[in-house]
Amino acid sequence: MAGGGFAIDAPSNGFDGKITLSVFITCIVAASSGLIFGYDVGISGGVTTMVPFLKKFFPDILKNAARTEKDMYCIYDSQMLTLFTSSLYLAALVSSLAASKVTATMGRRNTIMLGGAIFLVGAAINGGSENIAMLIFGRILLGFGVGFTSQATPLYLSEIAPPKWRGGFNTGYEFFIGIGVVAANCINYATAKHTWGWRLSLGLAVVPAAVMTIGAFLITDTPSSLVERGHIDQARKSLQKIRGSSIDIEPELEELTKWTQIAKSVQQESFMTIFERQYRPQLIMAFAIPFFQQLTGINIVAFYAPNLFQSVGLGNNGALLSAIILGLVNLASILVSTAFVDRFGRRFLFILGGILMLICLIAVSALLALVTGVDGTKDISKANAILVLVLLCFYTAGFASSWGPLAWLIPSEIFPLKIRTTGQSIAVGVQFICLFVLSQTFLTMFCHFKFGAFLFYAFWVAVMTLFIIFFLPETKGIALESMYIIWGKHWFWKRFVKEEVDKNNLP
Repeated sequence: MAGGGFAIDAPSNGFDGKITLSVFITCIVAASSGLIFGYDVGISGGVTTMVPFLKKFFPDILKNAARTEKDMYCIYDSQMLTLFTSSLYLAALVSSLAASKVTATMGRRNTIMLGGAIFLVGAAINGGSENIAMLIFGRILLGFGVGFTSQATPLYLSEIAPPKWRGGFNTGYEFFIGIGVVAANCINYATAKHTWGWRLSLGLAVVPAAVMTIGAFLITDTPSSLVERGHIDQARKSLQKIRGSSIDIEPELEELTKWTQIAKSVQQESFMTIFERQYRPQLIMAFAIPFFQQLTGINIVAFYAPNLFQSVGLGNNGALLSAIILGLVNLASILVSTAFVDRFGRRFLFILGGILMLICLIAVSALLALVTGVDGTKDISKANAILVLVLLCFYTAGFASSWGPLAWLIPSEIFPLKIRTTGQSIAVGVQFICLFVLSQTFLTMFCHFKFGAFLFYAFWVAVMTLFIIFFLPETKGIALESMYIIWGKHWFWKRFVKEEVDKNNLP
């Protein structure tokens, strides 16, 4: 591949595994934890356009919207309103950092259940909120729930799925995020005209939380996690269940046990282990991939899509309907990624998606500049507003087929077992701190940068696409325990992992 990438055959360890019914059902149940993240992403933006909600909590925004002369970019510029959205991600950041130890100690499955239970309580509080303090407290609990599940679920999926199909199964998490977004947007559309609609929209978040929490009771933890915690007999039963009764799982169990003993022999894992020189490639990816994912701007568009479309003249119903359309495009595009990620590889989808997003962001910025004027005071026609929607649909398709699912997949599969939970914790933490900063500042940036806000994200999409071309090796089909091979053969990263390569007698 161009730009320093390369393709290598997956090492044969005899444990490639097949897609059994048990694997399929288990991964679907685990991936359903994405529902709570997606539901929140979809519900928060729609609720903030509902007049009864704004009248109760943010009356100043209604005053801005009623002015005869107004800047379309600044109607929703309110730090308290953005705190309603961003407080969840600050809490998710805190919980994701703690989740490393929780996931290692309690296991992947139990952490998913814990996150679901906390989210359920937060959703109930949000639905019954009487003041902003109560509203924000509920959002913080939602954030703790999302932080725990976002840490545990991608690890679970990567460890339970056969290496050959790991990419496809891992995109299941993003797929359920997409389902949550669409469901939330549909509920917002149905409840928007009712005075109590916002309570129903926020309160119904208990449903996906209950579904995933109950579902987690019915599945087994991953063999890697069980072995790591010393539950060998349970690990044996788990392997037998997911591989099928006709398969001899003892060699695979012995391999898992060996890797776990190697990990424990290097003293008890400390947070600082990941900063050792030999893990520099994985550490940089754990920072760069989630950082770049947020700088695509996709979650900002998802959070504030109804606000954005209402600002450009589609009206409240049209704005909520447009958010549903974006959600459906997102969902369909994730299926494209699921179908092709293990066939064409991660790099191909990253690069293709980046190019499509770059073109669309530049086009949206140019269109808004032409039709609304530099100061954003000109009215935009409905035809041009629909054209903005079409461009954002293509932009969403580019993201959902690449950076959406792959930013969860890559960090979950590149780390060795002894630092896997720490690496995933860092990756999730970086994502949530970026989410917090961007969601807290977007409406202000939209007000001041105007159409230039989309050029800001276009610049970063160009940077991240070049980063992938030059620095991300292909991980398709590589067993988790053999992942160090790809760094040893990469033109840049091999200088950091030379000792590890030599120790394993690699060419």
